[in-house]
Amino acid sequence: MRRNLSQLRLIPAALSIATVACGTSSAAQKGSAAQSGSSSAAVVIDAGHGGFDRGGIPGQSIPEKEMTLDVAQRLKALLAASGYRVIMTRDSDVFVPLPTRISIANSSRNAIFICIHFNSAKRVGADGIETYFYSRDSLPLASAVHYFVAGGAPSPNRGVRRRGFYVLRKARVPAVLVECGFLTNPTEGQYVQTASYRQKLAEEIAAGIRGRSSVAGTLSSTRAATGESIPLQSYIDQTKGRSSDRSRSKRSSKRSSKTKSSKKKTSSQSTESEASATQKERGG
Repeated sequence: MRRNLSQLRLIPAALSIATVACGTSSAAQKGSAAQSGSSSAAVVIDAGHGGFDRGGIPGQSIPEKEMTLDVAQRLKALLAASGYRVIMTRDSDVFVPLPTRISIANSSRNAIFICIHFNSAKRVGADGIETYFYSRDSLPLASAVHYFVAGGAPSPNRGVRRRGFYVLRKARVPAVLVECGFLTNPTEGQYVQTASYRQKLAEEIAAGIRGRSSVAGTLSSTRAATGESIPLQSYIDQTKGRSSDRSRSKRSSKRSSKTKSSKKKTSSQSTESEASATQKERGG
């Protein structure tokens, strides 16, 4: 009888141990599945500019090419630690032609393409974070990256924009170009020159990459997430004006004084984006 009572006392303990073991096994399986899922995806990181292409505008004191490479290398370390396959278009101060960058992205299996840049403008007051995409299937990635970067940076949210930059237009994989602030702005320029802030930018971009599958299926004008869902961001479509912009540039020598006067009425925000946009089209 005593032996039977002893055996009965052991049953609850055994059940408790079994429950804990099952819970631990389930958590381990979930972690393993997450690790497996991330390791099957490739992230091609494109640090803008490089080599003779310093980036930015003439007279700019902070070299964009150095800041983009630093953030890209930090992002690479974070994603590699999470199990992603990471491919860099450049990992040192070299110039890589735009077609080569695109070729690297398009030849990578199951990949997404992340282009890292910083903005610049003649008006030193210009500031903020903006994220670009082109193809419709890149909007969820742009939404997630922008959601975290704009939400984590102490800078204004300039929104998500659709534009036909070469590195986005030619990509056959989901691709975004994130502008991590204005190097010509005294405050943002000071932020970017600190290692802790560049690390923060890398962490927010990484969070966006990890969260891209949680983006809601409908457009939203708010940044607020519902539960575990990240809102699909509304965006400004700047693709419609590109051909006319190029045509106007070709006819610049023939412009009348009236046309020049009209152009001066363009909003400062548009001018700031254009200054950076021309640079992205030419040099990465």
